[in-house]
Amino acid sequence: MDLVFKAPRVITSAGEVARSIGVSDGKVVAIEPLDAQLSARRVIELDSEVVLLPGLVDTHVHVNDPGRSEWEGFESATRAAAAGGVTTLVDMPLNSIPPTVDVAALEVKRKTAAGRVHVDVGFWGGAVPGNLGELRGLHDAGVFGFKCFLLHSGVDEFPPLNAVELEQALRVVRGFGTQMIVHAEDSDAIEHAPSAGGERYTDFLRSRPRGAENVAIAQVIELARWTGARVHILHLSSSDAIPMIATARQDGVRITVETCPHYLTFTAEEIGDGATQFKCCPPIREAANRELLWRGLADGIIDCIVTDHSPCVPELKRFDVGDFGVAWGGIAGLQVGLPAVWTQAKQRGFELTDVVRWMAERPAAKVGMRRKGHIALGYDADFCVFAPDEAFVVDVAELKHRNPVSAFHGRPLAGVVRGTWLRGEEITGDAPQGTLLRRGMC
Repeated sequence: MDLVFKAPRVITSAGEVARSIGVSDGKVVAIEPLDAQLSARRVIELDSEVVLLPGLVDTHVHVNDPGRSEWEGFESATRAAAAGGVTTLVDMPLNSIPPTVDVAALEVKRKTAAGRVHVDVGFWGGAVPGNLGELRGLHDAGVFGFKCFLLHSGVDEFPPLNAVELEQALRVVRGFGTQMIVHAEDSDAIEHAPSAGGERYTDFLRSRPRGAENVAIAQVIELARWTGARVHILHLSSSDAIPMIATARQDGVRITVETCPHYLTFTAEEIGDGATQFKCCPPIREAANRELLWRGLADGIIDCIVTDHSPCVPELKRFDVGDFGVAWGGIAGLQVGLPAVWTQAKQRGFELTDVVRWMAERPAAKVGMRRKGHIALGYDADFCVFAPDEAFVVDVAELKHRNPVSAFHGRPLAGVVRGTWLRGEEITGDAPQGTLLRRGMC
């Protein structure tokens, strides 16, 4: 074999166990007792202070390249991913220019990414007004599904779908068996909410009420019910929606849902005036809401946790005026997602097996990746060596994403990524070694 990990603690389908993991040609080919005599060109013996996890799968990342590469780029984003134990990510169809709404734009993005990625990268397509005829071509070209907005996306080149357009798009994507992932906030509800302007976070929170999420999710559920399409709710922040999602599933609606580390970590009560690094849409809500999101994870209603890494240049956060109404909404958390979630999870009695389920197994399953998200025979040898009891304080100067802005700056977190391996090769951040993925080929 090429490589053997001898790990007193490793997360497999059997839970946290002691195993020797053998790798050949980038695949897991042996899972044996710790004392098994496996021979390989390289043997790595881990101590009991670290746990061998499957590489994480983050299906919600805005790389912004090409077009807004000053915000982020494939090299910087994938270095940050690897530093955070993420071995596979799926890039969103915006805020790049052009957005990934036709095959030509997808090819531009792939050419931009080729030879520059340190982890494996797949792509979402976009569903916007007028591109119904492009969806089949994007699907055949290997995108993992389609993203749409129900209100202004923040960038003019990726407009939202209205209810009629969404129903039409759902009928189209159902026809070839893929999924629609939805930014679910209702434009009318937000239009009638108070203004977001000013330094007070409480005013911004009132401008994006829970009801805007709830109404939009209810609409998505009914359209999925009528069309039979598979839908996924992005970045859930309103815990109010959890019961209706549970009921919809009981009724046979094919719906899944994600949330994000920032909703599970921060609370509205702790965000100071002018602290626009915390602005995201939908917003970070109150402490009681956060606890109900954790309950949704425990109950299996919220399926997975992904970062929604959405960075920008510091100027767009408008630290000069601290105005939530004009600052860019997005949180850069790709590198710290795992320790952020682990810090909160262990305080609530969860285990690393739960975190792996939420951040590796289920995201991979959601997009149909059959060789990612598990340490199992035949799977890609993607690993994260994680020290769960080690602690650190987040310093943006040490993060790998392009711009030194993050809501996690100064936050003490538990858990340190000691190393990340992609198909049996350690990611050093020097030579890019990731591949570009297509649906059905991973």
